[in-house]
Amino acid sequence: MDASRRRVGGRASSGRLSRSAEFERVYRQGRSRANRYLVLYSFARPPEPNDGDEPRLGVSVSRKVGGAVERNRIKRLLREAFAARRDRLPADHDFVIVARPDARELAEGGGLEAITGALDELAVGESAPEKPS
Repeated sequence: MDASRRRVGGRASSGRLSRSAEFERVYRQGRSRANRYLVLYSFARPPEPNDGDEPRLGVSVSRKVGGAVERNRIKRLLREAFAARRDRLPADHDFVIVARPDARELAEGGGLEAITGALDELAVGESAPEKPS
């Protein structure tokens, strides 16, 4: 198994953005939506050979949000919330979620349900097109 397909948390890590150039492309060329807790950037990436057929996610949580334990918990919750709705998102898109300092309130108060609710609020209009039957 090559390094780009290592399994992380039961899934192949290819569903993640990892290079700063990938994050920059989403920030500069993508669209953004924001609420009090999160900023969601989305970018329709051009088709590339050997490119996965699933949406990819990058997560950014600054030190303004809290200490390392708190930041890692928020990142984990964001990845879980994204994974729960991955099949409803367009496969050819990259997403970056930036947690604002108030995201700590979501993680402490409602956990995964609150994070999922905030993400759903932002993801309106980002749904995958209906497949003809």
